[in-house]
Amino acid sequence: MHSQTTATTVDIGDYNMHFNIMKGNGTPILFEAGGGDNSTVWAPILERIHQVTGTTLITYDRSGFGQSELNPKLKNDSDFGIENGIKELETALAKLGYYDDIILVSHSYGGLYNLLYANKHPKKVRSIVLIDATLTDFWNEDFLAMRDMHVDINTIPKGTGDYYLNYNYNKIIRSLRNTQFPENIPVTNIFPDKSAPVFPKEYSDRWKKMHVDLGEKNNNITNIIAENSGHAVFHDNPALVINAIIKAYAETLDKSQQNLVLQKALNNAIDLTIETKVQNRSEQDLNSLGYSFLQTQEIDKALNVFKTNTLLFPESANAYDSYGEVLLIAGKKDEGIRMYKKSIVLNPDNEHAKEVLLKLKEEE
Repeated sequence: MHSQTTATTVDIGDYNMHFNIMKGNGTPILFEAGGGDNSTVWAPILERIHQVTGTTLITYDRSGFGQSELNPKLKNDSDFGIENGIKELETALAKLGYYDDIILVSHSYGGLYNLLYANKHPKKVRSIVLIDATLTDFWNEDFLAMRDMHVDINTIPKGTGDYYLNYNYNKIIRSLRNTQFPENIPVTNIFPDKSAPVFPKEYSDRWKKMHVDLGEKNNNITNIIAENSGHAVFHDNPALVINAIIKAYAETLDKSQQNLVLQKALNNAIDLTIETKVQNRSEQDLNSLGYSFLQTQEIDKALNVFKTNTLLFPESANAYDSYGEVLLIAGKKDEGIRMYKKSIVLNPDNEHAKEVLLKLKEEE
């Protein structure tokens, strides 16, 4: 049974903004698309999230994108900046009846909207999930100059959302530079291990380092690295993103409700992985989920996920290797050794497993 999504047009003062709302009960989750994108990019993952959480999911098109109109009263190009975008969002949410607590999810440029909204409403934002979000501190003046060399504003049709985004980009970055996410808000920061969405490849290392530092230097921010993913992690590794959002939502609930949602999340992850297998892809989605639980020290959940992976992919040496790793962390040495030995049987060239077993033997 599919959840019902309602397309809604909101009049925010002589012009309309387009919203899609999947109604439910609980703290609503608002999705911000990346630069140049609209609400349609989120469609493939919403159903899974709604099935597990049962909460309201909100996607929308920023002004000038998708089906949303631009404010005809604004005359100057500089008027169409992020402050105006946040004002429009606040007006529309209020008209829709979403005044109170909210969870934010964003991709790329949408992360700037999450950053500004959270700083304006630190008591209302319960949690944030960033998906390879744009970090203002990445864009120092040299990099903004480099960006200007690669973006020709004259090739972008004037009077479009894309034009105003790029026209105001440098001003937006400068206005938000050094702005931090409020310390009271838990943030999950997902970013890929592949190249960053910046122009010359040599700047990719800086992009990734900024994301690593974000989690390491802030106690309220948890990093999750999406292996084998590009910039659009929700497309390349949907299970990882879906379960990160579900987990962020679950942590806003009381303990009994939280356990129920997380159990549904595990079942959902297994279903997703079965579908992945049918589509002849790897077991990476479930493996990534297991490591995300490991990163947050949820060992029992990690054990369940990695065990499931060995059942679904019994010929995968990597699945047994990962399961062996978490078994050792959990103090289950004998079982861990068996899993590593099984991994070597499947892949005699698994040097990592051999090194682990040799080390364990030397410690005896």
